[in-house]
Amino acid sequence: MSAHLPLGRPVYEPADRIPALADLRAHVHRQDWDAVAAAFAALGDEDDRAIASRVVGEQHNAETFLNGAMAQDPGDPLVRSLLAERLIRLGWGLRTSARAHDVPAGRFQQFHGYLRRAELLLIDVCAEHPRYALAWYLRTTTSRGLELGLGETRRRYERLAEHHPHHYAGQQQLLQQLCPKWGGTWEAAHSFAAQCARTAPPGAPAGALVAIAQLEQYADARDGSDARRGEKYLAAPENRAQLLAAARHSVLHPDARAGAYAHTDAHNAFAAAHSAAARPADAAPHFRVLGDRGSTFPWNYLGFGDHTTEFVRHRKTALATG
Repeated sequence: MSAHLPLGRPVYEPADRIPALADLRAHVHRQDWDAVAAAFAALGDEDDRAIASRVVGEQHNAETFLNGAMAQDPGDPLVRSLLAERLIRLGWGLRTSARAHDVPAGRFQQFHGYLRRAELLLIDVCAEHPRYALAWYLRTTTSRGLELGLGETRRRYERLAEHHPHHYAGQQQLLQQLCPKWGGTWEAAHSFAAQCARTAPPGAPAGALVAIAQLEQYADARDGSDARRGEKYLAAPENRAQLLAAARHSVLHPDARAGAYAHTDAHNAFAAAHSAAARPADAAPHFRVLGDRGSTFPWNYLGFGDHTTEFVRHRKTALATG
């Protein structure tokens, strides 16, 4: 993407920028299960399937359609997994992204109720189809939300990784669990991110986990009394070097798969980390690829403000500099 092309407001929804996912969304709205199943069958990459699942799960009243489809074929692992995704989305919408102590007890009960319903679906899918990546990935999410502990979330991730060792969405879930806000440590979070980035195939999105881990520590530091601590942390030369190396091996590598759905989120993570550290020239290559394709996370970590404002402001500066 050239800096000389006109750029507009960022587009956040995958279904608004990817025709295949726009079609999938339309199939859900038409309640056409055969078309939904065919759309997933056409996706050979599990990272793409995870994002397609997110698109289905975010559609209003999708649970009614999915319950009907499941009644027609109760043994289908896809429909059960997608219904679980929808229930997880409904639950997390009640919980919000607030710290646990800021969530009212009643909402927590409702949140856990949705996640337990999702768990019942996913337990059966995983028992019947132990290689089914989508269900194991979703179970890493329910484990974290139900506060089953780091050991259980890691166990579920390891079952996923047995057959899908570079599942980016699953890696993101375990990384969150490894952060202090979910009971982990910064050492564990950064070590896991670095390991995933180092062992991933060239061109895979896993390198962005390094950026996400840094942004998590940046956001945590900004919550303290010294708001400058976050910027100082990201600006450290060793952190910059880690980001640059991770990007070269992942989304900026020549083998990066054109059109991979997860790469948009990965480029946004790298761009946000460099932007927060006031390195617009390092962010520029990612903004040139992104154009108008944004992501709410992690731009909502910058400036405690509107993520659109942050994306547009930093993109303008980076492309002018880069």
